[in-house]
Amino acid sequence: MKNRIQTARPHVNRNEKLIFEHSSPGKCGVDLPPLDVPPVSAAEALGEVYRADIEGFPEVSELEVVRHFTRLSTWNYGVDTGLYPLGSCTMKYNPRINEVVARLEGLATDHPYAPEFLAQGCLEVLHQTARCLAEITGMDAVSLQPAAGAQGELTGILMIRAWLEQQGNPRKYILIPDSAHGTNPASVTISGYQMRPLKSDAKGCIDLGELSQAMSQDVAGLMLTNPNTLGIFERQIAEISELVHSRGGLVYMDGANMNALVGVARPADFGVDVMHLNLHKTFTTPHGGGGPGSGPVAVKKFLEPYLPVPTVEKTPDGTFYLNYDRPKTIGRIRTFYGNFGMAVRALAYILANGPEGLRQTTEDAVLNANYVMARLRDVYDLPYDQPCMHECVLSDKRQAARGVRTGDIAKRLIDYGFHPYTTSFPLIVSGAMMIEPTESASKEELDEFIDALRSIAQEIEEEPSFVLEAPCSTRISRLDEAGAARKPVLTWKP
Repeated sequence: MKNRIQTARPHVNRNEKLIFEHSSPGKCGVDLPPLDVPPVSAAEALGEVYRADIEGFPEVSELEVVRHFTRLSTWNYGVDTGLYPLGSCTMKYNPRINEVVARLEGLATDHPYAPEFLAQGCLEVLHQTARCLAEITGMDAVSLQPAAGAQGELTGILMIRAWLEQQGNPRKYILIPDSAHGTNPASVTISGYQMRPLKSDAKGCIDLGELSQAMSQDVAGLMLTNPNTLGIFERQIAEISELVHSRGGLVYMDGANMNALVGVARPADFGVDVMHLNLHKTFTTPHGGGGPGSGPVAVKKFLEPYLPVPTVEKTPDGTFYLNYDRPKTIGRIRTFYGNFGMAVRALAYILANGPEGLRQTTEDAVLNANYVMARLRDVYDLPYDQPCMHECVLSDKRQAARGVRTGDIAKRLIDYGFHPYTTSFPLIVSGAMMIEPTESASKEELDEFIDALRSIAQEIEEEPSFVLEAPCSTRISRLDEAGAARKPVLTWKP
């Protein structure tokens, strides 16, 4: 086949030996001068914390250690080396200027226990970040304390409970559409509520009739994602919010997909009462292993008294302070004031882009996702045939007829030099292929990605067994995933 990637195993040169294979007795990475004081053994100096020599531990030179770890770093795939099309994750470029700003002296070095009069700059960063997020969402107040999106969900639902308790009845249930993010049910349960699911309609959206039947006096509110995990915007969101409010409930929006809305639509304007944001998704703070995360919560005015303490506030003379005197607060969600460095990075990103730039990033992200969908729909199944927002969801329905599933396609994509998309999610689509290119991807890169997936579809038609063996060009071939999950090897043994 003309488009087939080279299938031979890669040549492993002598420098790619394991570090243990370079080991020889007596090798050492340092050569220290003789001591000019009475010698003390490591065991004597360290006492109980001393760890004896590890049996079989490699003895290598400093150069060999440097080359070993440098070589390993070149095997990694990261957002700085290529497209990360993970749907629902929003893995986009993290501008380096944000990292520079976050490392400025006075921001990176200030201590959380510093007195307020010495931390005015840091408090202003927190205050201004919260104000920007409030403006972007249309909400009235924001807490930056939650450390991640799931913790933001917990915070929001706890505030809903606190407000309803003050009304005299916290109620029992939270409604969650089957198109919501996977952490939502857990957040609801930890908050003391029970979850009731809502099925999507034929268009992948909330069914107003089913919502009306489910929205009883025992339901505290609706927890939805908009756009949902199918990448589809809930066009009836205003009617949905009105219905929930008419029954005495509140609307919580999972803001993980705000990369499709920033600068274009504000959740508060279509009836959302409380929501969280993911700074590590929409506002380009480091994601995953580069973390930590940050999940600020934005609320309407009537929920503001319930925000976690402390809140950062400003006196008439312009002095910033931490306010702990909030009788209705749900308390602390985590230590101190949130992951401060993430707020610095997010603020740098917001101010650098400005309103016009933020809107453009949203429009570019939506354009890219629809471009991918349009160019792949003739070779992969499109379960919901309508325009998407920041991500699109295809399926392996056609390829499954030949015994190839979404996970196999994803593994073959590695051979083409791309990180796989999100497989098998959302769960309401069998064999889901969830792709989110974000605004960071150029048309040239998207074309290469699309051509790779089209080529894989052709391979499946001609020789499906070949794709079932992928990846073929990686240093490690396909793993026994079930065995790895059940019998993981977590430590090195000589």
